[in-house]
Amino acid sequence: MPTFSAPDGTVLTYHVTGEGPPLLCLPGGPMQDSVYLGDLGGLTAHRTLIRLDLRGTGHSTVPRDPASYRCDRQVGDVEALRAELGLERVDLLGHSAGANLAVLYAARHPERVGQLALVTPSVFAVGLDITAEDRLETARLRRDEPWFAPAYASLEAVTSGRAAPADRDAVAPFWFGRWDDEAREFRMAEQRQRNDEAAALYASEGAFESEGTRADLAAVTAPVLVLAGEYDVAAPVRVMKEYAGLFPHADLVVQSGAGHFPWRDGPEGFVTALAAFRDQLVAGPPGT
Repeated sequence: MPTFSAPDGTVLTYHVTGEGPPLLCLPGGPMQDSVYLGDLGGLTAHRTLIRLDLRGTGHSTVPRDPASYRCDRQVGDVEALRAELGLERVDLLGHSAGANLAVLYAARHPERVGQLALVTPSVFAVGLDITAEDRLETARLRRDEPWFAPAYASLEAVTSGRAAPADRDAVAPFWFGRWDDEAREFRMAEQRQRNDEAAALYASEGAFESEGTRADLAAVTAPVLVLAGEYDVAAPVRVMKEYAGLFPHADLVVQSGAGHFPWRDGPEGFVTALAAFRDQLVAGPPGT
């Protein structure tokens, strides 16, 4: 597996799979092994996926300074990988918490971004508000599922701030378009793949200056795709519309029947949306 050195000397690993124009993929978690992204539902038939193992995750080494797990301090890792790959501009995909890192990179290096795909993104970096009702309204779309009643009761507890430890596991079905044995196995693997120490520091004090970031994103001229899942309680559609509005050239795609991992819930729809977005890049952003 190829490696490169981060600005502080930490040795980081990345994985290259697929054919077509390169797409640098930043995993969520936060701080989860990038292996969970897989082939992004078959996107490898259209793009060469470059999955970065963030510092201290996957096959990347643990940094000397744990404070470097903070999201904004990892922007330099992304820039170092772009230089390692010899790309003048890089196409970026950030999933969930990885979208925070992707948008901080775009805000700091707008001239280096060819396109930006934000898949069910976390909103910490841009300071948008997701209300309890946003999440509960999205959850009620699943009211006919056999697991709904106890999972919804736990979600109410979580969103009201009175959750017991068991409630956070009980809401897991809402993260997936289908809650089946495959989803359960995926959920269990998440626990093993995450660096908990790093995750606790990812959004620590000083990581996000959302007002300044939003102002910087208004100057990002690259095409942007915000891809939301219809059923995703982590990134509800109302807020994803607001997120797309932060950019001059952004499209919102809501994938029907999808939760927080849309390439798993509907691979064909996911790949179609990303392939169409690539075509937009070739044609150029609106007004060019």
